[in-house]
Amino acid sequence: MVLLTIFITAFALSMDAFSVAIGKGLSIQKLKLKDALIVGAWFGLFQAVMPIIGYFLGSSLGELISAIDHWIAFILLAFIGACMIKESFSKDEDALDSSLSFKKMLPLAISTSIDALATGVTFAIMDANVWISALIIGITTFVFSAVGVKIGNLFGSKYKSKAEFVGGIILILIGLKILIEGLFF
Repeated sequence: MVLLTIFITAFALSMDAFSVAIGKGLSIQKLKLKDALIVGAWFGLFQAVMPIIGYFLGSSLGELISAIDHWIAFILLAFIGACMIKESFSKDEDALDSSLSFKKMLPLAISTSIDALATGVTFAIMDANVWISALIIGITTFVFSAVGVKIGNLFGSKYKSKAEFVGGIILILIGLKILIEGLFF
């Protein structure tokens, strides 16, 4: 997998966490650097671990699906992207909660990283280096999430839907690229 594609994937995957981090930033009255780092660590860690899990799940099924792997990767990425785009148009605002407790952050970290799990399956199909990919995804998500908390604290929810929309488009385009390569090259 080309390094540029990994960085683009990392950017796209981090948009869910970025948008949730903006919401966290909205809810925190007196933001401290520690708060932004905690949110970044939660999201970055889960975004790094989930592709590894997905990779090993995909690797165990590799021989069974090799003839249609490009279709599977396309469908997974297109579905995730479409869900992100749909969510970007949703008027339903999540309840703002400033808590950074384990009980509050664990479900957020898992829910924002499900797409990374599915992407890990595509990494197995494409025989990508999952360790480098996961590291880049984790660091990218950490940075975007920490910055998202600050942006949310400063500017509110103005950028949340735009971030989800852009992330969804990017994932769909990566899925199309994989499909075209699988069909024609």
